[in-house]
Amino acid sequence: MNRPRLFLVTPPEFDPSDLAPKLKQAFSGGDIACVLIYMPDAGTKEVQAAAEILVPVIQEGGAAAIVYRDTQAAGRSGADGVHVDTSLEDVKLAVESFQPERIVGTGGTKLKHDAMEWAETGVDYLFFGKLDLVEKENAHDKTLTGAAWWAELFETPCVALAGNALATLNDVASTGADFVALKDAVWKSADAPATVVEQANRILEAHPFPEVE
Repeated sequence: MNRPRLFLVTPPEFDPSDLAPKLKQAFSGGDIACVLIYMPDAGTKEVQAAAEILVPVIQEGGAAAIVYRDTQAAGRSGADGVHVDTSLEDVKLAVESFQPERIVGTGGTKLKHDAMEWAETGVDYLFFGKLDLVEKENAHDKTLTGAAWWAELFETPCVALAGNALATLNDVASTGADFVALKDAVWKSADAPATVVEQANRILEAHPFPEVE
C-alpha cells in the first residue's frame, strides 16, 4: 500500500436490500479496502441478517467486511472481522477469538495511553474519530491530531474518519493515516456512490506515503 486507502462505514440505520446495490455500485468507483457494517442500535439477530446480505457484496468487491461490536453476528455471517470498542477486556477477548484468521479493529479511546494499551492487544487497526457524533463538513481536530501522532510513531495501522465533504479528505490523508474512513460523504451525497468513491480515490492518490529506505 503506497497511499491511504478507503474505509467505508455504513449509515447507522439502513435497509440491507436498499444498501446492497448502493454498495455494489460504490465498488465500481474504485479501490475500497474495508467496509464497516455499523449498526450501533441493532440486536444480534438484526445485525446478522444485514451482514448475511452485505458481507458477500463487500467480499466480491475485494474488500474486508467488518461488523461493528457484534462478535456473534460477525462469526456467523462469515465477515472478515469485527470492530470492538467497548472495553479493553472485550478487545482482548476478540483478539483471542478472531485472530489470526480474522481482523480485529478498535478505537474510540480518549487518552493516548489508552490508545497504546489497546493497540498492545495486537489489534489490526486503531480507529480515530467518533462514529456516533453528527458529522460535520471537516474532520474533527482531535481525529486529525490523533491520527497524525499515531501514524508517525506506531506500527499498528490507523484509520482516520473524514468529514462529510470530500474536499476535506486532503486534511485527513495528510495525517499519514493508513486508511481514511467515509460515512455520510458517501451515503448522503447528491452524487452516486461510485462517483464519490472515484473522486475520493483521486484525492488519496495525491498523498503517497514516503518511500522507506
